[in-house]
Amino acid sequence: MSNISVYNDASTFEHAQRVAKSLSVTTMVPKDYQGNIANCLVALETAQRLNMSPLMVMQNLHVIHGRPSWSAAFLISAINQSGRYSPLKYEQTPDSCRAYATDLSTGEIVKGPAATIEMAKAEGWYNKAGSKWKTMPELMLMYRAAAFFARLYTPDLTMGFKTAEENLDIGIQVQRPRATAVDLNSRIFDAEAEVVPDSPEDAVQDAPAEETTANETTANDDPFGFLTED
Repeated sequence: MSNISVYNDASTFEHAQRVAKSLSVTTMVPKDYQGNIANCLVALETAQRLNMSPLMVMQNLHVIHGRPSWSAAFLISAINQSGRYSPLKYEQTPDSCRAYATDLSTGEIVKGPAATIEMAKAEGWYNKAGSKWKTMPELMLMYRAAAFFARLYTPDLTMGFKTAEENLDIGIQVQRPRATAVDLNSRIFDAEAEVVPDSPEDAVQDAPAEETTANETTANDDPFGFLTED
């Protein structure tokens, strides 16, 4: 990993800004970076520290609920190519999964924490709107087990970032009904979800002062919108 940062000095930062600007105006990068120089700078900093191509980082570092988030597939690839461990393998049952690998410097087999369906249900991931835990449990277990392994044994590769799948499972406080989900090919899509009102007052609209005829309608607030950050 490199100790050089794009924020080291004025000349380095100025150069990074020019690079970030050029990346932000291309449609070849994900939408989180298009027209957003600040996000491009974060991607450049991350790429510099990991000694990776900025474009590779931008293709795999998503912004989920305002949080930088690695795609799980990319994180697995980074571990496998790190030269520290053998490629990840998995101990798997229908309801659990644990990632493990051989430490190439010692020959020791190291195992990460187990991910389980019981855990997914207890944490509220399983029944979230748009969740893939019900439809793709085997893959979700493998992705979560790999993320646990990475956080324990290669924290420098994660740089403290969770995976996109983790951040989507954790979610944010729901204020409006539209939720965001990520598919398992690391493409972002939107999923509609119902919102339970915070209080009975939010759920009931005051009755109109005047009665309406069969041909008249009352004006109701549009129930659809976007999630906002906590």
